[in-house]
Amino acid sequence: MGKSHGSRSRTRYAFSRDFKKHGGLPMSVFLKTYKVGDIVDIKANGSVQKGMPHKFYHGKTGIVYNVTKSAVGVIINKVVGYRYIEKRVNLKVEHIKHSKCRQEFLDRVKTNAAKKIAAKASGEQVLLKRLPAAPRPSKIVAGVPTTLAPAAYETFI
Repeated sequence: MGKSHGSRSRTRYAFSRDFKKHGGLPMSVFLKTYKVGDIVDIKANGSVQKGMPHKFYHGKTGIVYNVTKSAVGVIINKVVGYRYIEKRVNLKVEHIKHSKCRQEFLDRVKTNAAKKIAAKASGEQVLLKRLPAAPRPSKIVAGVPTTLAPAAYETFI
């Protein structure tokens, strides 16, 4: 028997709703405002079939390039062979959410600005570069080392 290769094939778990999250969507999903340039995550919602992305785009992150009353246009870079192709996908707002991928960067910018102001007031220099994690410091293990040896093999015949 042949295999089906439809646009929603092999999406049994990808498009399924979470545990105790079935039914209609809360109003907050529709009241979020999206602006051109926002970074959004694409997560297809199985309870809304209209404006649903193809299964390839599920879990991808893109940038908003167009906003209409009920849908949003998103630019996604898709790897095809050895090159990146810019894909423009139109999705309903039920299938996207604001991405938190830049939140760490924005928090770091704010803390660095505060550190600069504090350093300028005190008159000292401050290092704002991120450094890789250093190796763990050495330590001495207390006690006498124990020598292990295999037990002698005995037969009971």
